[in-house]
Amino acid sequence: MSILFWIIGSTILISLISLIGVIALALKEKYLDRVVMLLVALSAGALIGGAFLHLIPEALEEFGPEHIFIYSIIGFTSFYVIEKVFHWRHCHKGRCPEHTFAEMNLFGDAVHNIIDGIVIAASFIVSIPLGITTTFAIALHEIPQGIGNYGVLLYAKFHKWKALLLNFLVSLTVVIGGIASYFLSGLSNSTMFLIPFAAGGFVYVAASDLLPEVRKEQDLKKSLLNMLAFIVGILIIYML
Repeated sequence: MSILFWIIGSTILISLISLIGVIALALKEKYLDRVVMLLVALSAGALIGGAFLHLIPEALEEFGPEHIFIYSIIGFTSFYVIEKVFHWRHCHKGRCPEHTFAEMNLFGDAVHNIIDGIVIAASFIVSIPLGITTTFAIALHEIPQGIGNYGVLLYAKFHKWKALLLNFLVSLTVVIGGIASYFLSGLSNSTMFLIPFAAGGFVYVAASDLLPEVRKEQDLKKSLLNMLAFIVGILIIYML
């Protein structure tokens, strides 16, 4: 039962991170842009570190090498397919109504948060230290994602407080994913699949979504700071 408390507490913490939009309200736009890109780089490093330094090694130690890397590839490919489906749904033939984009973004974020909850629960079922590390990696990813989602809703003409509320409500799906995963975990050996699957997803998000945004920076000084933030993200996970 103590594992369930860890899962609920960690997923609630992830949900509260969506309130980072409150901080965004008080920041000047120029300063916010600078901070967001550093957080994106830090998040990318944490996800890469979480995948290669913790999730995959833990899966190999617990279950052995059989199928682990195949499951990681399945995770990577699944995240790619999911992203392309959502992109096609709201940008088919170049038509991207702002409000539709915001709604699809919320729906996609809900699916992603449920997966995060499943991953957190699966990690805690294996070991509490792994669960803490996974929660930390996901938290670092949720900070820039929370700000980004908030910005999308504002762009779609949502009132700032409504945008904040919707962001928080969608983030609660991570709790649902965590609790459901805990009670269903005994039905099958899903942990062996979920942890390397999540590792593949982490690599995809970092390499396909986050790092390309970081690479767009042309200023040498800012690029070096972003690179440093990326390395710091990896080192934080390594030290954990």
